[in-house]
Amino acid sequence: MLSSAMNRARGARKNESGFTLIELLIVIVILGILAGIVVFSVRGITDRGEKSACNANLKTVQTASEAYYAKNGSYAADGAALVSGGFLQSDPTALTDAKTKVTYTTGTPPTITGGTSC
Repeated sequence: MLSSAMNRARGARKNESGFTLIELLIVIVILGILAGIVVFSVRGITDRGEKSACNANLKTVQTASEAYYAKNGSYAADGAALVSGGFLQSDPTALTDAKTKVTYTTGTPPTITGGTSC
């Protein structure tokens, strides 16, 4: 009884075959297409993140400038004055990335513009 069960198992294994080259190539092509879709989707997410960071920096400097004016009666000379006055923790006008950098031009009121991503 045991030997007949083993013979049937061996016979079933002989009829099994592996994947063909065509089947493997089809799977590789499908995975490549899916990877391409993911790459383009992630690039759009990065662009939106840079735009959000730029807008956040712009609004933060505008708010800090108004708070400086409310406390001191005049506008800050530059972004560094907002940091030294305690209105900002770091100076977004000193960023090296042109996409998220904020430009602060002295005036009454000052001109505050965002980087290329805004």
